[in-house]
Amino acid sequence: MGHSLSVTKSGDLEIVMTRSFDAPRALVFDAWTKPELVRRWFGPHDWEVVECEIDLRVGGRWRYRMRHSDGGEMVLRGVYQEISRPERLVSRETNEDCEASDGEALATLTLAEHGGVTTLTQVVRYGSKRIRDAVLESGMERGVGEGFEKLAEAVAVPARA
Repeated sequence: MGHSLSVTKSGDLEIVMTRSFDAPRALVFDAWTKPELVRRWFGPHDWEVVECEIDLRVGGRWRYRMRHSDGGEMVLRGVYQEISRPERLVSRETNEDCEASDGEALATLTLAEHGGVTTLTQVVRYGSKRIRDAVLESGMERGVGEGFEKLAEAVAVPARA
């Protein structure tokens, strides 16, 4: 496979994440939007998605409750702004533990497929540079990277002989 995660800053407010997967984009899109698939891959290795609710429609909400191996919990939630299956998904999202008014982010996921390989690009725009930088310093890159490793396994299409 050999597809690694790229995480970069864009301007003062954005994080851009890119990774390729050996799978059709419709399958990668499903992995982002079907609770039974999200539970299989979302988050770092030491976290488990224990609740996953997805109302996949513009204005619909999603909510993931995650549990760390030490028992700690985190809840992420969002509201879909745009859905264009299988190439684009936009949502406003936040961590429920974040008290800051500028803690909400706009996440835009795009999927492009070429020759059976899907390149995922997610641009997350935060309310302030402070929040964006705090997210980067939180270990987010490791967590997303580990989650995307699990996603690659979940969507892998066996090679034809």
